[in-house]
Amino acid sequence: MRLLPWTGDDGKPCYLSSDDPGSRLSRLADDVEAAQLRSAAEVLAGARAVLGDARAGERAVRFALVRTTESLEDALRVAVSRGARLPGGGGRP
Repeated sequence: MRLLPWTGDDGKPCYLSSDDPGSRLSRLADDVEAAQLRSAAEVLAGARAVLGDARAGERAVRFALVRTTESLEDALRVAVSRGARLPGGGGRP
């Protein structure tokens, strides 16, 4: 079972039951994971810029923290999913 990089409408994890890493859904999941990690790198750069700006207001800091939290959640889901697919991987952080 592969943990997919998105959740269902109810917020619960979605899984793919397939041994074919080349399936259409597996490739889509790979693409979404890559996009999530690219986005996380951009969010991290933005958060660092906000934190480095002594004049940044509360709204800017809060926005940076919210986006960073979202990105961290995505990155952790990717890590768990990829870890579970390693030989002997349990997939839990």
